[in-house]
Parts: sequence; C-alpha cells; structure tokens
Amino acid sequence: MKFTHLIASGALFLSASAFAADAPAHWSYEGAHGPANWSKLQSDFSACKLGHQQSPIDIVKTKKENLPALAFAYQPSPLKIIDNGHTIQVNYAPGSGVAIDGVRYELLQFHFHTPSEERIKGRNYPLVAHLVHRNAEGRLAVVAVLFRKGAENPLIGTVWNALPKEKGRQQEPEGASIDIASLLPQAHGYYNFPGSLTTPPCSEEVNWFVLKQPVELSDAQLKRFTQLYRHNARPVQPLNGRTVLESE
Repeated sequence: MKFTHLIASGALFLSASAFAADAPAHWSYEGAHGPANWSKLQSDFSACKLGHQQSPIDIVKTKKENLPALAFAYQPSPLKIIDNGHTIQVNYAPGSGVAIDGVRYELLQFHFHTPSEERIKGRNYPLVAHLVHRNAEGRLAVVAVLFRKGAENPLIGTVWNALPKEKGRQQEPEGASIDIASLLPQAHGYYNFPGSLTTPPCSEEVNWFVLKQPVELSDAQLKRFTQLYRHNARPVQPLNGRTVLESE
C-alpha cells in the first residue's frame, strides 16, 4: 500500500548540526522567550504560530490501518554528545537508519525532552527520545521513544556518563561508542501523523512515528536529566483536522 503520511513535497534540508547550535539560542521553554512567544522572536520562527500541522500533539483518536513496518537498521556509532542549551543531543555517525515503505531515512541524531512532548490520551511520560532521520530528498522522519520509570536503561547510562560539563561544545569521549538499536522497545507498533519540528523554527512537513511501547529508565536516571533540564517540552498543539494513523 502507499503510505498515507509520506511527505510529498517541500523537503527540509537540515543537517545534524542544524539541531545543535554552537551556543544556546535566545528561545527557551518559559517566560518571555517561551513557546507562546517563539513566533515573535525571529522572522523565520513564524510557523510556530501560523503553522497548521504543528507538533507535539495529544494522541487521542486514531485510525487503525495495515501500515508498513519500520525497518530499523542501526549500527554502533562513536559517541558524539552535546549540551546545546535546550537538551542533551547525540549526533550519530553515517550508516544507520530506518526504511519506511521502501524509503530509507538516515539517522542524524537523537535528543531528549522531559516530560514527553507527545501525550497519549492526555497522559505524558517522564521522558522521550526523538530520533531524527532524513531521506535522500531532505525530508525528515522522527521516531519518538517514550520512557516510563522502571529499571536502569543501559544506553541512558552510557549517555549520562558522558554528559558535557559545558554547553555548546560537542564532546567525543575517547573509545566511547553507542548503539541506538538497544534503545528500541521489543515491539515496533506506532502512531503516525504529519507534524513539525517541536523547537524553533517549527518547520512543518515532518513525518512522525511515536512508538506505542515505552521503554524504561530508573528514577535516578530521570533525576539526573531533570537536574540539567527541569522542563524542556513544548505544549501540545491543535490537531487541525489531522488523522493519526495507528499500526495494527
């Protein structure tokens, strides 16, 4: 079947560095520079207010369909980590990605938000990882992995153990590597919808895949992240008539 939410036009040509500024930008998650005012801070942030397919959303009503499987093909990567002033981000080496309905998307980077930006029937989770991918035409696909409290997460442990001591400068710990495949839940069922980047410039035509099965992290691991970022989640945005598809 032809995948309903594959983006047909308006490619976003963004590199991994586009998600990790060299220094913290002037937007934030609260106060005068918070989400309600993002569109006023810079002319190219206008989509944050004027866009009609903004992310994140509250996933309440879905339409079940026989959607294609997400064919993950991830390999280990040298650990390249940055505190960009808004989150902790890991930039991934070329060669890993996911195939969606026969189209390959290269993994660029993954980063974290607390609480989860996505809500499921009004509920958010303590943390979410956004895995950002781009295909050969420059179109973006983001896979969201939700976290619930539970056992320690080995991948989170590796990332947290390498947390930078300063913002805005990528760190590459000697000999350290990471395998994002270990972060994925056992089941890869998902919700799919067209959306946007959840940070300025809030660019649209991003294909979102929210994995239905959460993974675990320990309370201590969550607290370590919240000591750096107490709250770095954009509020949910209007659905504006979008249909959320759910894999069977």
